Amino acid sequence: MPATIQDLCQAIAQNTSDDAFAPALQTAQWEVLGSYLQPFELAAGQTLIDENAHDRTLFFIESGSVSVHTLSSKGEVQIAMLNAGSAVGEGAFFSRQPRSASVTAAASCRLWRLTPLRFSEMANRQPSIALELTLALGLVMSRRLRSKSRRVAVT
Repeated sequence: MPATIQDLCQAIAQNTSDDAFAPALQTAQWEVLGSYLQPFELAAGQTLIDENAHDRTLFFIESGSVSVHTLSSKGEVQIAMLNAGSAVGEGAFFSRQPRSASVTAAASCRLWRLTPLRFSEMANRQPSIALELTLALGLVMSRRLRSKSRRVAVT
């Protein structure tokens, strides 16, 4: 079954976590946003983000879950689990710094990718949608940074 932006919308609407990604977009705006996103599948155990990688791509989880972890002197330490409806990759998107943690699929996932180039295109052509997306991501990042245990989960 092909992915539709409505499937992602439903996952986002059902996410009740304290760091939920919840942009205030109308149905037509979601359709426009969807035209800038690329859906893809990730199998359990596959890596989505490598710690220290220089990449600013944003990801939105439609289904499944991912594990956010970092390497320490004691080995790999899990920082967070993110489920359907969550955003991941916001830290590098805003900071333009290397990724602060790795992200691996804990279960099979369907995700949507937004590259920096596609975001720039959207910002030029659909500034109100890009602004709302940025504000919603800023809220996610702010909530994650306020939580001492999840602070490193800003990837």
